[in-house]
Amino acid sequence: MESPRHEDAVLSSITEIVSTLLPRPGEVYIGDDAAVLNDFAGQVIVSTDVCVAGVHLDTTIFSVEDLGFKAVTSALSDIAAMGARSRAIVLGVSAPPGTDLESLHRGAALAATMCDTPIVGGDMTTAPQLSVAVTVLGECPFDDAVTRDGARPGDAIFVSGPLGAAAAGLRLARTGTAMSDDAVMAQRRPMPRLREGQIYRMAGVTSMMDLSDGLGIDLHRLADASNVGFTLDEVPVAPQATWEEALSGGEDYELLCTTSDVDGLIRACAEQGIGMPLRIGTVVADANVRTLEDQVFARRGWQHEL
Repeated sequence: MESPRHEDAVLSSITEIVSTLLPRPGEVYIGDDAAVLNDFAGQVIVSTDVCVAGVHLDTTIFSVEDLGFKAVTSALSDIAAMGARSRAIVLGVSAPPGTDLESLHRGAALAATMCDTPIVGGDMTTAPQLSVAVTVLGECPFDDAVTRDGARPGDAIFVSGPLGAAAAGLRLARTGTAMSDDAVMAQRRPMPRLREGQIYRMAGVTSMMDLSDGLGIDLHRLADASNVGFTLDEVPVAPQATWEEALSGGEDYELLCTTSDVDGLIRACAEQGIGMPLRIGTVVADANVRTLEDQVFARRGWQHEL
């Protein structure tokens, strides 16, 4: 912890750190009472995530900078899950006096820059525990945001990549594995599938969500919203991850989607030069049928105790 400082001095330093992307003509970012953004195209997509030190990231192992990075990218994953284009980020930071706020915002600024999405404002306050509330704004130009409730019987079920890397990374980091290890990076510096989400939307997927809490619970949530069941043939396991980490570890931020046009989805991914999604199963009409390799697929994954 650093010595406590006055708010104005901290704000001046942080403004310089996060001002990595220039405002578009006619827009106003940090420095006024509120940000000013130009017209949004089509639907406006809004989401808020809260990232708490010690809950969403083990700060006995990972840095405050990692927390800032992960807070931003995990929030932007919700924009990806709607198939939207990200437009802006607002940060609300609560922290004990003496927190290294510059490092926190360096992580947030790096994530924002890598995702080509400006931090346009925010607020800070003192609090007993460090947390970052991130509000993200996006747009769907053709009013076609993809929701969870559109899966239909016969649709194919896909994920955007292998699962379990983030949970494996946490386990490995706790045993001293290098911070640069691929699995550890998946835990401390996850990246949202923003481009994939937009391509899947344009390819006409019928439902979509991100896998923040684990396939074992998130697929049930999608099926609940769509009032359908599913049969899974396999679950792709990331390198270094266990079977259970792939099912219930969470924090992968891969996309889960369904489609009635498999060829169209595969073709769109090939044309846009992104990795091919992985088919894992099929949607069925009976909402009581939820199986993996013909066995009941029980709900399991991360849930907060509130």
